[in-house]
Amino acid sequence: MKWYSKTYIGVFLAFLYLPIMILIIFSFNDTKGRTFTGFTTKWFVQLFSDAAVMDALWTTIVVALVSSVIATVMGTAAAFGLEKMDAKLKSVVMNLTYVPIINPEIITGVSFMLLFVTAKKWFATMGIDFQFGWTTLILAHITFNVPYIILNVLPKLRQLDHSLVEAAMDLGCNPLQAFLKVTIHEIRPGIMAGFLMALTFSMDDFVVSYFTTGAKHQTLSVMIYAMTKKRVSPEINALSTMIFIAVLAVLVIVNLLERRNEKKLKQVSLKGKDGAAQ
Repeated sequence: MKWYSKTYIGVFLAFLYLPIMILIIFSFNDTKGRTFTGFTTKWFVQLFSDAAVMDALWTTIVVALVSSVIATVMGTAAAFGLEKMDAKLKSVVMNLTYVPIINPEIITGVSFMLLFVTAKKWFATMGIDFQFGWTTLILAHITFNVPYIILNVLPKLRQLDHSLVEAAMDLGCNPLQAFLKVTIHEIRPGIMAGFLMALTFSMDDFVVSYFTTGAKHQTLSVMIYAMTKKRVSPEINALSTMIFIAVLAVLVIVNLLERRNEKKLKQVSLKGKDGAAQ
């Protein structure tokens, strides 16, 4: 590798990771200032006694998990429906599916806010108290997550070998068993990829959450934004460090599992070839 290629990669990696490294370093800073004065782990301890931060973290995790699971079920069902449509109608629906993705988040957030304010007035006429909070957050997150599930599951449905489903039914499976044991198994990578994308986008979202959250429950991103008007608490640096390490650990574990599965598949393939040669 030539020197300019190494330099480019070094600058590229520094651009990506230097801000995170600085945040991690300051999560161990002994004082709340912006000058590193000494090493400490007290912010990690105090983090768990900060009720506001833990409540925001809990809200973020619950909203992300619930909305991602519901969006995965809805998006997978929608992908099955789209796959059965005729070409013209499918093209129209797919174009409509792209709109929430390419639409600026600020417009999506304001749209949701207006919708929920209107709904609140309608419910008030019926004597029902409707407040911004868990419901509005989860509904908004489900809505902007569903297109990502559809776009991940549809390619897997196109690649599905339908003869496998027919073979499973010939071997005694009923339609439900063939669907669960063959179809879902074959498209599982697409479903998992969509679920993980939805989970990531939901935890990362700020704009839509900002317009749909209530006074009682705030996501982590909204709470941190409120802090920036004064000073970001060192506990947030500690929490960000823990989230980064957790994500890095998950990434490493997934890669190790994939490598192990690839090795197993290679070994099975080699054994099959050896058996065929004998």
